[in-house]
Amino acid sequence: MDEKSYPITSIKPEKYKVWFFAGGETRDNRFNIFTGAFIRLMKKIMEDDFEFIKGIYYKSPMMNVIWALNNAQKPISDPGNHRITTAAFSQIIAAGLSPDTQLVITSSSSGSIVAAQTACYLAEKNRNNVYFSKPFHLVLGASMLSSRSALYKKLLLYQKEGTIGTILHDEVQDKGDSSAGVGGTSRTEAYTNAFGLILPFLSGKFKGPSFLNTHPEKGHIHRKRSKTVQKALDYIDIILVQHKLAGNRYKEKAVEVVNSELQSGTETR
Repeated sequence: MDEKSYPITSIKPEKYKVWFFAGGETRDNRFNIFTGAFIRLMKKIMEDDFEFIKGIYYKSPMMNVIWALNNAQKPISDPGNHRITTAAFSQIIAAGLSPDTQLVITSSSSGSIVAAQTACYLAEKNRNNVYFSKPFHLVLGASMLSSRSALYKKLLLYQKEGTIGTILHDEVQDKGDSSAGVGGTSRTEAYTNAFGLILPFLSGKFKGPSFLNTHPEKGHIHRKRSKTVQKALDYIDIILVQHKLAGNRYKEKAVEVVNSELQSGTETR
């Protein structure tokens, strides 16, 4: 049956599209355990209704972190002339969004800053429902974005105006992750926080272990969690099950896939 010829008595199924901005160490075909598991499981749940942003990061993970630290405080003044935000925006729009599509933008780690900046750009461009009519949802997981920053407050303003729907931020931070909100309200604060995370013994604010410590047991929690499938399962549970950002059908599919993953005996921690 043609998509536009539903009988009057039929209920047209809701359309969803979920995009994922991964952390800065991700490549199009190279992921840490969390990112790889999240993409694999979300594809299993949503198939073509899930995609992840590709080809926008620098080759060096350090450069991606620096970009995030530099841009975590306020909206980019001219995102239409910025390579990263325009590339991300173009991927989302080029995939095709019908007016009634429920768009959901998800992210993790340094990718949350790219997602937040892209969300501001998208909210501005879609003020008159040029691309879609529903407010899009935004998930900022394991995020460098501070809730005190002008960038976060701008997202809340778009939410108040009705351009952005649900924003998940505090709900998707790992308990005890001292890197959450590292971007602060100024670049000076961002770099002071970053050096404190790397060299906590020289910082009066941060405690060890160092953010550079990737040991599976003694390392920094942000790095430890990135090496687990469990983080992907927890993330999916919050987004699709608890908050139902992709509706009831994908909630049920998420429960099925997560339970299957747990029963399969996959190492999750």
